[in-house]
Amino acid sequence: MLGHLSHTRVLRLAGLFTWALVSLPLVYTQYAPEEGMIQPGAGEATWLFAAYLAFGGCYFWLTRGLSAAGHTGWYDRLALLVLTISALAVSYISGTGLGSILMMVAAGVIPWLLSKRVGVIWLVVSQLAVLPVYSLIMGLPLFEALLQSLLYGGFSMFVFVTSLVARQQTQAREEQRRLNAELRATRLLLAESARVNERTRISRELHDLLGHHLTALSLNLEVAGHITEGQAQEHVRQAHTLAKLLLTDVREAVSQLRESGAIDLAAALRPLTERVPSLDIHLQVDEPLNVDDPERAHVLLRCTQEIITNAVRHAGARNLWIRVEKEGDNIVIDARDDGIGGEVDEILPGNGLRGMRERLAEYGGGFDVSARRGEGFRLRARLPVVTNMMLASGPQGVS
Repeated sequence: MLGHLSHTRVLRLAGLFTWALVSLPLVYTQYAPEEGMIQPGAGEATWLFAAYLAFGGCYFWLTRGLSAAGHTGWYDRLALLVLTISALAVSYISGTGLGSILMMVAAGVIPWLLSKRVGVIWLVVSQLAVLPVYSLIMGLPLFEALLQSLLYGGFSMFVFVTSLVARQQTQAREEQRRLNAELRATRLLLAESARVNERTRISRELHDLLGHHLTALSLNLEVAGHITEGQAQEHVRQAHTLAKLLLTDVREAVSQLRESGAIDLAAALRPLTERVPSLDIHLQVDEPLNVDDPERAHVLLRCTQEIITNAVRHAGARNLWIRVEKEGDNIVIDARDDGIGGEVDEILPGNGLRGMRERLAEYGGGFDVSARRGEGFRLRARLPVVTNMMLASGPQGVS
């Protein structure tokens, strides 16, 4: 029945279901107290259910769109703090161990916000914080109260490990998806490169073989036209005319082969933007936008892949806009997201950005970065597609 749901979705629904069930004993203990217990006042009940609802709201917020990158925003960590305080408030106001059950629910979301070490410490401390409820309010001996807290701590640790495995599976699935997308794009680029190389080879063969021989034939027929007379001269002139026409056709064929032997950049980049979890990618590529050099197309492919990876892993973005266009002799990739951003001085280039800079610099390109906290991250990369060396070694006409 739950086969169509992802494991993160199931985790979220299971936590919300447990939170909803906690309301049953909570209502019972407040409005049907045991004999000898004092029924709580209206103000106390109001605070109790406010804490209970605050817990549910924070859990609902924190389990939205769980992805491999987790939740890294400061507001998410603030929500986790409110979540923990709300669970403890439920226990202290109600005088029960229901807060420990809620902390078991919270254990399912902690691995998505904190590191493993910090998460374990957070979990243990929050469970031990319920110890005074068992000892002072419920009247259990200190040793039994400690055992009760440790018992719930053990259950919470089990939930924590289960959620941690779910996140690791999500990371592995995202890495597999990224590699598959990169493989599809690379395969398409290789196919385009093979097509370009074959067209270039054929055009060179036409130029070097047919062009050379037709030029020699045309010159010989021109000489023959001057040394022959009568009807033979007329046939030689017709043959010379046909040779010149054939030479013109070869020129046009060579030009068409070279002009059509370019890589369609949009087709190569599109597989990278498909089925990226928790990120909507809006790709806009000028049409037509072709690259003659397969190596430069490969650089643009890797730069786009790195931009997408950074948006997923580090930016915490929901949307990524990528525009690829030609400006003069450069191809420009303009990318921006709606993530957490940050000051440019605080951005430490990792292996990905360093690799991108090195790839672009090898072909005379580069990139600029701009970012402001709360306004996302923007990167503008440029790569020359025409250089003086390429112009000097460009396709020559058949002479």
